[in-house]
Formats: sequence, C-alpha cells, structure tokens
Amino acid sequence: MLSKYYIGLSKRIIIFALSEQEKPKKSRFRRWFILSLWLGVLLAMLVAILVLSSVLRGDMPSFTELENPQYDLASVVFDSKDRPFGKYYIENREQIKFSELSPLVHDALIATEDERYYGHSGVDIKALFRVAFKTVLFQQESSGGGSTITQQLSKLLFKRESLRNKGSFAKIWALVKIKVKEWAVAARLEKQYTKEEIMMMYLNKFEFINGAHGLQSAAQTYFGIDQSDLTAEQAATLVGMLKNPSLYNPKRFPEKTKERRNVVLSQMRRKAIISEDALDSLSLLNVDMSNFKRAAHDIGPAPHFRSELTKWLQTLLREEKIKKPDGESYNIFTDGLKIYTTIDLDYQRLAEESVGEHMKWNQDKYDKVWRNLDPWTYEADSIQLIIRADRLKTKAKESDRYLALHNQYLGDLKAKAQAELGDIPLNENVIQALMGVKKNSKLSSLVSNKKIRKRHEKEYEKLLTLELWDDIQVAFEDLQNKFKEVFSTKIKMTVFDYSEGGEKEIEMSPMDSVRFHNKILQNGFLAVEPSTGYIKAWVGGVGFKYFKYDHVNSRRQVGSTIKPFVYATAISLQGISPCQEFEDIQYTIVPGDPNLQVDTVWSPSNANEKFTGNFYNLYQGLLYSKNSITVRLIKEMGSVEVIREVLNNVGIDKNLRYPDGRLVVPRVPSICLGSMDLTLKEMAGAYTSFANEGVYTEPIFVSRIEDKNGKVLYVGVPERKQAINPLYNSVMLDMLQNNVGGSYRMGVKVPIGGKTGTTNDYSDGWFMSVTPNLVAGTWVGGDDNWIRFLTLEDGQGFIMARPIVEKFFQKLEKDSLAEFDTKAKFPSAPAGFYNLIDCDKYKQVQPEDEQRNLLEEKEKFDEFEEEFDEEFDEEFEEEFDEEFNR
Repeated sequence: MLSKYYIGLSKRIIIFALSEQEKPKKSRFRRWFILSLWLGVLLAMLVAILVLSSVLRGDMPSFTELENPQYDLASVVFDSKDRPFGKYYIENREQIKFSELSPLVHDALIATEDERYYGHSGVDIKALFRVAFKTVLFQQESSGGGSTITQQLSKLLFKRESLRNKGSFAKIWALVKIKVKEWAVAARLEKQYTKEEIMMMYLNKFEFINGAHGLQSAAQTYFGIDQSDLTAEQAATLVGMLKNPSLYNPKRFPEKTKERRNVVLSQMRRKAIISEDALDSLSLLNVDMSNFKRAAHDIGPAPHFRSELTKWLQTLLREEKIKKPDGESYNIFTDGLKIYTTIDLDYQRLAEESVGEHMKWNQDKYDKVWRNLDPWTYEADSIQLIIRADRLKTKAKESDRYLALHNQYLGDLKAKAQAELGDIPLNENVIQALMGVKKNSKLSSLVSNKKIRKRHEKEYEKLLTLELWDDIQVAFEDLQNKFKEVFSTKIKMTVFDYSEGGEKEIEMSPMDSVRFHNKILQNGFLAVEPSTGYIKAWVGGVGFKYFKYDHVNSRRQVGSTIKPFVYATAISLQGISPCQEFEDIQYTIVPGDPNLQVDTVWSPSNANEKFTGNFYNLYQGLLYSKNSITVRLIKEMGSVEVIREVLNNVGIDKNLRYPDGRLVVPRVPSICLGSMDLTLKEMAGAYTSFANEGVYTEPIFVSRIEDKNGKVLYVGVPERKQAINPLYNSVMLDMLQNNVGGSYRMGVKVPIGGKTGTTNDYSDGWFMSVTPNLVAGTWVGGDDNWIRFLTLEDGQGFIMARPIVEKFFQKLEKDSLAEFDTKAKFPSAPAGFYNLIDCDKYKQVQPEDEQRNLLEEKEKFDEFEEEFDEEFDEEFEEEFDEEFNR
C-alpha cells in the first residue's frame, strides 16, 4: 500500500513538472521551489524507510527477549542464619528489587544520568541531537550523558556497532542506525515495564568490571558491603562508573575516578540530595579501596565444603531431575539459585581456628621428628621405594608447572593425532605404553594389561605407523629431559605456611616444593547436630589454595573409633554385660570358621604390643582401647555379620563396594579393630546414634534450595531410624563419657563422651565426640601413609586429633555469638539402665600392672600440656594421685 502511494506521488510530480514548462518564469520558479520541497520530503521519507527497514531487519531483541531479559545470575550460598558466604557464577551478579535499592544510588543516578527520567517516554530528543553532534563533530565515540536510562538499558540488550575507523558518512549512517535501534527498543521497554522495573533492569545488568556484574556485586567488590549500606561518596563512585567503567576504574585510575565521583556529588548537591558542607568534605576524600576484594569461588569460609557442595548440587539437579518450567536443566553458575545450608558461620570460624592452631603444633612436631630422615626411603623395601618414588613423580606431574610443559611439548602433536584418528586418549601413561612396542605390532598385550582400551586398539595401531608417532616420541623424550632440568632448578616461589597470610616466599626447586607440600599433615573436621543431622561446621583440610582435596569425604582407616559399635553389638545382641570381665591376653582366630573369615591365623596385639594378663570389664576395655577385649567379644559373638548389620543401621552401608568390586566393610573380623576405610562424614553420622537415644540421623548440609524467584526446589530431609536399642545405647553413652572422665577429661562444661582412634604405623589419628546437641569428629594424617609419626606417643589419636575437638568445644562455650547451650543434658536413661551398669567400683580401678602405663600416660600428658603452655590443673593432679595410690 505504502509503495503504491509513493509511485502515484512520483507520477503526479512528473506531470506537474512537464505542465510547468508552459507557465511564466516567476510562476515556474515558485512552483519549482515547492516541487523541490516535496522532493526533499520524499527523499527524507525514503531515507527514513531505508533506515527503519535496515534497523528492524538487524539484530533487534525479540519481544520474548524484552519480556524476559536474560541475566547470568550468581547462585548464592547462605549459612543457617541466612548469612551469605559463597557464590557460584560465570558473571558475579545478584539481582535486587527496587524496594531494596539504596535511595542514594537512585537519587544520584537520576541527578547525573537522566534528570527527566520520570517525564519522558524512553527517548530525550534534545539529548539525542547533542550526542550526534558531539560524536560527528568532535569524533567522540563515548560522548555520554545524552542517552536516557531506558536507552542505556537498550544498549545492554544488543551489541553496538563501533564507530572507529569509519568515514564521516559511514559514521553518520552507523550512528543513525544505532540511535534508531535504541529508540525503538527504548519505546518497547517503556511500554512493557514501569520506570522502576527499567531502572532495576539497568542496574542489575550493568557490568562494573573487576568481576562485578550488577550494583549489588559492585558494592560488595569495591566496598565490601551491601548496596543498601553505601555512603553518599560510595554511591557517587558507582554511579560515576556508569559513564565508562574502564576509564573510571577505582583500582586502576583512582584520580580519574575521584574526578568523576565529584561530578556526581556536584549533581547531587544541585538537586539538594546532599548539603554544601557535605559536598565540600566528601569531594576532598580519596577513593577508598581498602575493602576491595575481587570475588572468587575459593575465597571465604569453608572452601572445601563449598567445593564439595558444587559437586553435590550438580549431582542433585541431574539425578533428581529438578528442571525449570520450560524443561531445561538448572545451571548453578547462571540461574541465581539460593542455597540455604546448615553450616553455622560462627561454628565454622571456631572450627577453622581450632584446626589451624593444633595442626600447626602437629606440623612443628612432625618437622622435628623427620628433620634428618626421608619419608620416601625410611624403612622402605625395594617395592615400597618404587611405589613412593612413583607417587612423588605423579604429584609433580599433576602440578600446573608440569602441565604447562607438557602442553608446550606435546599439545600440538596430540591435537594432530586426535584430529586424524579421533578423540583417543593420549596421556603420558598411554604414550609410555605405546613406546614399549614395535611398529606394526599388535597391541593385545596392552589391552589385556589395561594399558589401553580395546575400543581404541585399531587407532593406536595406526598411530604407530605414522611419521607423527616418531615426532611424538622425540617430543616426549625432550619433555622428560626438560622436566628433570626445570624441576631440579631452584627458583623463588610461594609455598604453604601457617603464617597469617597462609603462605611464604622461599627459594627451592619445584621438586622440593612437591616434597615440601606432600609432608604437610592434613585434617578433616565435622560437627553435626544429632537431632536434625544438620552439619554445623566442615573443615576439609588446611590451606585450600594449595590443598584442594577434601578430607571429610576421603576414606581412611578408622582405628579404634569403630570399637563402640562392636561393644554395642555385644551388649545389645549378645547380651554381654558391660560389667563382665575378660582377660587381657592374645586371642587367635584361625582359618576354617565360616562366620569369621580369615585366610591365615589372626592374632592381633594391643596398641603397645603388650598383654597384662589382667581382667577388664567393658568399661575398662573401651577406656584403654584393648584390642584383646574386642577380639574376645568377636569370638563370643561368633560372627562379624551382626556387627556389619549394626554398622549398616548407623549409616555405614554394608553393601557399598569400591569400583574394583571389594566391599568397603568386608566380612572379616579385622573390621572390628578399624581396618576398613570410612569417611569422617560416615563416622559422624554413626555417632549421632549415641547422642540421640540410639536413633541414627543422616548428616545433611543443605536445608533447602530456591530459584531466583523464591520458589522452593528442594528441601533437605535426613534419613532417621532406630539403630540401637535405647537402653543399650544409654550404656554405650555412659561408656563414652567414662572415656573422657577422670584423668582424661576435656575441660568443658557440657556433658561429653568420646573415643580416640589410631591406626597401624600411626598413619591416622582420630577422635569422635558426642554431646547432647553436637557430635564432633576429626581425623589427622598425611595424604600418603608414609607421612606419619614414628611412635605411639606422637602418633596416637589422643595427641594428634583429640585436642582439635577439645579446643573447638572450649571456644564454642566461650563465644557468645555461637549460642551454644552448655547446660544441655543427655536424655534420661531408660528403666533398667542402672541395673545394667551396677559396676561403678570397677570403672576407674586400675589393675596393678596398669599403674606403670598410667604413669607413662601422665608424663606424656604433662609434656603435652607443657608444649601448649597450659597450666596443669590441680584438680587433675588430685584425681590422678587418688587413682594412682589405690
């Protein structure tokens, strides 16, 4: 229709022009002038049509995109008191609402960027012409100050064409198209959204650089506070950055930023937002970046926990099939989820302090013990020497330094091979395996030895025939030579340290740094609320920057911390009285018993490798952790299956298997002495039964997950089940309390019980504790079994691990922010309890031959206390002397 109109109009103009030739000259001139105006209008209209057609055919946001503008929103992790302590993001952005917006930011934004914001419909014509004039005449691509807030939002919704390196006409044409597009988008935005919504879309979308996307993240990054708490000069700084965040970057250009901030402050004064005195004083201030902190995933409390949380969230969203309304999967890095955890940051802080303090003590002691010894050769036979050397080399080759070398020498060659042969694995193990065979040889032996996979055999055989393979072999040999050279050359570097900064600068070779870091003792700590299963504190290790591996979920031998469950089985299922006595002698289990499966004669010794011949009731047997008594109980029960069943009831899955098919809890009697690898999380969960009247409560760490709009996607509900009969559980609880009573008390107000654990060669030290409202457990050891202490006195759980829990509870009771109930009591024991434990006179009686051991324990404890610079308690002396002199 419109094109027909223009064709008709053109015909009329031509007829008019021909007819005018016969008119007088004056009349013709006037009419030609009118004709020229018509032609000009027609040309302008044609240009406008061309511009609009070009713009509308271009990269315009769709109606759906304007209705639902896309933000990559950070997912935020909250503690149990709704305090944020971590984020997952690609763009560090948190969305805020207009009702949450700082009034200072709002007023500064209007005063500086768009003072007629609430009066226009998206486009300010006067400002539009001013920007065009400055851009064309003065060649200023970023003239600023002309676009409305709505237009500035529209710029964020499509990619703007650059005006650089364009001639005048091309620049004008591009500018016209840009402005028409902004105008069109702005008009549509104004129709679809309120002014308040447009403003918040803009502030939430804007990138303030330095990893800060949106106003909230900018306030946190540059000033370490919530945007609602910004002061006038801070708000002015961020509003000033809207003009050009790179130019007015407070970290790089503080003076330019100050000048721009002062312009904003002047505008705020002009609009009476601040007073003249405030303007004078604030303008003199330098831009304060003392609280600047670029957000990072691994900075902040509980870094190991947050790392494990990432894996758990991704598994949960995938396996539980939690989807968006449109059926798409949630992405924790872009979808703005709110993850409410059970972690209490006050508990977490005290746990990290306790771990740091005692692990430093452990490390200092370890370094003294090994000062003139080499853990990679100490007491190692020929096989162990190879194993340890290979392990050290593997760790070196897992370093960023080596991976960079590997990519430098082999990266391009591997890419060529994979481009020709498909995506076949070409790691160093595969390359070394292939280098051991001849050209044109079959690779079946490598397949049978699991060096390569059967499905890739043909591709590897073809690789061996290519010239490229020769290049790979040469490059691999060159890489190994370079590895030896680089990793043996001393350079300046930073390594882990227990100083305030967590690291120190030192000169050593990269290989020595690998050895240094491998000799750092590690730790896992967990605190669980037994009634709810809520994990309140999670420490996965020391020095997360250098040691990413989490030791709460790692599997280690648990030692004697498993014995309470053996005792519970004997008392509850076998009917053995806790007062019944057994002789401390070596007991033997021989092959042939179908219920006690052993391949060879099994005759375990006690931890000190001595047997007294004295008789111990179960209280004493557990207190002194006599292996002999535990083995005797196994023989009395006649089967380990009943023990495996109890372990299964307390959350330790008896059917769980390793990838190679082995049972995690095997059907062998040695599990009763702790010769199985369990996680600290499993152990803490199991101990909730003792603190909770025999009810097992599964430890959980997420209470709920919400989407960005507050819709609940997941609620954490722990598994609960009666695992131990309440009557017999009360007996076990009394035994655990007896373990830390008298000479072994922990110096806390709250009722507490516990059990230490130590493994062979002192590779692992454990301590598990129970209180009415909290189960706390810890493990200490080296990542490799040969990183250990050399004696029981140094390497037992009582020394390595227990002080961490002790410190934690002592700090917890003193810290008012933690709100820990020191007056809490365990539930009253069921009827029949006191009849079962009517052997008080035996609980602390020391058999005669134990007096020497007790004296050694006291001397060890005295030395331990002295090293910690703590005053030895007089009450302890009195209790000890009473017991010793009986």
